[in-house]
Amino acid sequence: MAFAVRVHTHGGPEVLKYEEITLPAPGPGEIRIKQTAIGLNFIDTYFRTGLYKPAAYPFVPGNEGAGVVTAIGKGVKGFKKGDRVAYGTMQGSYATERNIPADKTIKLPKKVSDKVAAAMMLKGLTAQYLLRQLFKVKKGHVVLVHAAAGGVGQILTQWAKHLGATVIATVGSKDKAAIAKKNGAHHVILYRDEDVAKRVAEITKGKKCDVVYDGVGKTTFMSSLDSLKPRGMLATYGNASGPVDGVNLGILATKGSLIVTRPTMVHYFATRKELERGAKDLFKVVEKGKVKIQINQTYPLNDAEKAHRDLEARNTTGQTVLLP
Repeated sequence: MAFAVRVHTHGGPEVLKYEEITLPAPGPGEIRIKQTAIGLNFIDTYFRTGLYKPAAYPFVPGNEGAGVVTAIGKGVKGFKKGDRVAYGTMQGSYATERNIPADKTIKLPKKVSDKVAAAMMLKGLTAQYLLRQLFKVKKGHVVLVHAAAGGVGQILTQWAKHLGATVIATVGSKDKAAIAKKNGAHHVILYRDEDVAKRVAEITKGKKCDVVYDGVGKTTFMSSLDSLKPRGMLATYGNASGPVDGVNLGILATKGSLIVTRPTMVHYFATRKELERGAKDLFKVVEKGKVKIQINQTYPLNDAEKAHRDLEARNTTGQTVLLP
């Protein structure tokens, strides 16, 4: 008997319904996973509210999870029953069991637990392409990370420091500032109390940042631009405060020939080879302890509604895992 959280119409957290589902045998190229842990991410709320459009209703939200292979479809090679696997790029994770294309999953190293894998695949791969592909962070770069106490923010902070960058973090409270500091941020800005761009200029003695990683969106967009040095890059990869709209591209010229991009994971891990390379890079820094995945909250899968409420109220820090 399998269960899933399904959304029949967009709306608030109350539209998340825990229901029994019928799961067919895995099709060609698919494997079945009995899930042991499921990651919670802000993108899940975007699909639930209708900001991002699902392929059809009802749908099962969630993009990352981990578990054990229990069945294998026709034509699948390289996997066997009992393999521990994880994924971070396939919607439908809010379920006790699921079928998934085998080429979208990655076998887990022994040193990476199921909970850690479920907590980091989407967020960790996001950090990987932001730091290692979109803008290749190197020693000497100055990096601004918004929402640094959040899931992606914590990984970005640790990894950017490991790469030799000076990390400036923004957070909303003193408690979250302590988290950012613990993760290696060199400077922390309380965005509710301080002018972010002004503080960045003070910290850098007017030189500002090479790159800004912004998962907040609308409310931080202008301060992000004002924190960049000429020809700097803003990667706006999330919309926690709402989508950025109504932008006059001319301001990019007046503020220093700035580069602004709205990247998505699907375009950076479009092939099996890209996914394997990114996951290998991620596992390497986690296994070496350079990036620590802090799971600060767990919820039963059937209490996904409360998990979404807490996430949207910014009452969570670090990674959150749903347990089937």
